[in-house]
Amino acid sequence: MPTDDLRLSEQYKAIIHADFDAFYASVEQRDYPELNGKPVVVGGKPENRGVVASASYEARTFGIRSAIPMSRAYRLCPQLVRRPARFEIYRSVSSKVMDIFRSITPLVESLSLDEAYLDVTECETSEITPPLIAQALRKRVWDELSLTISVGVGTSKCVSKIASDMNKPDGITVVRPGTERQFLSPLPVQSIWGIGPKTMERLNSYGINTIGELAIRDISWFESNFGSNGRSVRNMCLGEDPRPVITHRQRKSFSSETTLVDDSEDPEILREIVIRLSNDVGVSLSSRGVRGKTVKLKLRSSDFVTVTRQRSVTEPVQLSSEIADIAIDLLSQELNQKNSYRLIGVGVSGFDSLENSQDAMQLRLEGF
Repeated sequence: MPTDDLRLSEQYKAIIHADFDAFYASVEQRDYPELNGKPVVVGGKPENRGVVASASYEARTFGIRSAIPMSRAYRLCPQLVRRPARFEIYRSVSSKVMDIFRSITPLVESLSLDEAYLDVTECETSEITPPLIAQALRKRVWDELSLTISVGVGTSKCVSKIASDMNKPDGITVVRPGTERQFLSPLPVQSIWGIGPKTMERLNSYGINTIGELAIRDISWFESNFGSNGRSVRNMCLGEDPRPVITHRQRKSFSSETTLVDDSEDPEILREIVIRLSNDVGVSLSSRGVRGKTVKLKLRSSDFVTVTRQRSVTEPVQLSSEIADIAIDLLSQELNQKNSYRLIGVGVSGFDSLENSQDAMQLRLEGF
């Protein structure tokens, strides 16, 4: 839709959510042009019980999504092209796009390698509107990185993130101030953060299928059904989300997490994801020359119960294999609970600089 004449009112925040389209797979198609137009996935080998980390839009037409077993992906599409993950390349691309974002506004909150929030409120003038900024952003990413992003423009994080999913790939959706409830009302309830498959099924059993049908409930109903998150869920249903865009803070930990498209209780799938996330964290630590003494595993079940488990070690870890060994052991202890999980995260904290770690290693060697 035309956006040149859209201007967010000065009394509102102007928040952009920018999200790469099929990030890992798109990078592979960019770097290997012969893959353009083909169903491409990134992930482990099917014979090693690998899972799909990213699927191109061509692959998605066959029903292939991230986190499904690679063997199932091949059954859905025998002509599938699999590429092994190249995390160092993906991280390099992510760093470049974050530089582009920060050249527009210093208020950038990176959520992962492939998405971020930008607060462009102070960038707005009578001639430079948030939708025009979003359009220019998409063009710069394409011109400089040959990759597409989808963006949502709204007055809050919640609205802009939902908007960015509306016209993928390579799309833009603008939600004008004052139209948030109108925009959200017809959308399915699971579009709201905090509503997973089990909660969706429960709400559907009440005859609540859309955000609009949920939004008319009073606050006591929300608190009864969502507990301590009741008020924030209700506010999001109304298009209200006061959370600020949080810029860079001193890193006390490095972590990587992913939300599964389909909840899973399959031990092999969960272990494969933990290995992939551990690799991501290991690359982060190595590139910054740091090691950590505490490995943390984060799990969120289908009913949105989040548990974290951690283990501290005497010798700081940095290698992906070291991180994965500990994280998988922590995972194994939770698999006995027979839960189905929708989110998995791996993190490392308790940093020691690489120089100090090497000095300590030298002292230990000299002691033999």
